Amino acid sequence: MDKTIGPSVVIHINRLIKNYDQIKKKLSRSNLMIVVKANAYGHGGIACANALEKHGCKSFAVFSISEGIQLRDAGITSDILIFSKFNNSYLELAIKHNLILNISNIKDLIDLKEFSKKNKKSPKFHMKFDTGMTRLGLNIDEADEAFKILSKNNELKYEGLYSHFATADEGDLSFAYKQVEKFKDILNKAELFGLQFKTIHFSNSGAVLNIDQKDFNLIRVGMLIYGAYPSNEVPKDIDLQPVMEFKAPIVEVRRVDKGTQISYGGVYKTEKESNIGVVQCGFADGIPRPWYKNGFVGYKGKNYKIAGRICMDQFMVNFEDDVPSQGDEVLIFGSNDYNSISMETIAEEIESTPYVIATGINGRTEFFYQN
Repeated sequence: MDKTIGPSVVIHINRLIKNYDQIKKKLSRSNLMIVVKANAYGHGGIACANALEKHGCKSFAVFSISEGIQLRDAGITSDILIFSKFNNSYLELAIKHNLILNISNIKDLIDLKEFSKKNKKSPKFHMKFDTGMTRLGLNIDEADEAFKILSKNNELKYEGLYSHFATADEGDLSFAYKQVEKFKDILNKAELFGLQFKTIHFSNSGAVLNIDQKDFNLIRVGMLIYGAYPSNEVPKDIDLQPVMEFKAPIVEVRRVDKGTQISYGGVYKTEKESNIGVVQCGFADGIPRPWYKNGFVGYKGKNYKIAGRICMDQFMVNFEDDVPSQGDEVLIFGSNDYNSISMETIAEEIESTPYVIATGINGRTEFFYQN
């Protein structure tokens, strides 16, 4: 392959597996639910799920029913939870593909009950309660009604009970602990109705680092598995490795005079005679445009500043007196033998999150999977 074609991503499967093992080691347990929604946060849902399942992972989560079906079609046999809101059109598909649905309000539970009675079958499902995210989830005051329906309808295949933290990756955990107390009240109510859920889960990546997991027998892990911390306010006490390596080729190098304007708007001017490299990757490919202000790339062990605004298809780099080779690649983020630039560094600078950066890599970028 001509290495000057365009941007590329290398997904390091060996790093993914190492991260999985490191997270299990920290938690002293093996029952992890790995979140592979949004194409595994941009890393390739099928490839990541396949590798993790072969390594022993028995539970995954995605957002949409179509994502779940894609994993089944690719041969994934582990549990797959669908996060999106329940829809009646999902019922037959969920049963056919052995997918676990999300029940997050009373109406959906009643619809599911009526379907199950009429058809003498039921998809498996987890019941979600809202304890403070104010997104999907039953209200706490609906617990009695919901648990009454479960206790009186044996055909319903309820398996899990869960909620979602809103602030588990923040420095102030007071609200997160209030959510935990609300969730414990819900668990106590379930016991009063004689209900036993196979899985109880609450934690996201922030909670894995910040909050005791003893009350939950399944741990949801998202961004951590891909080697990035969810925020700068969590303890960084797991030896994580970035799974994604994003790079792009230098397609032209030119020597310019001091004071030369670079890119749109002319907001960047060289302070001395410099070598400017044109890199074939733009914001349409996934490099965040705001990163140009203080951004840099890695090349052969050194970091070089981005010169001027990032264009749709290309951006420029000031190599100063160093002379890069046309066709060589620069590291945008991730790590290789020479450089390391974290998604967290970019996210902090542009007031974003690693989640946005990882999922922002678009269709022109070639993906390669390396063990």
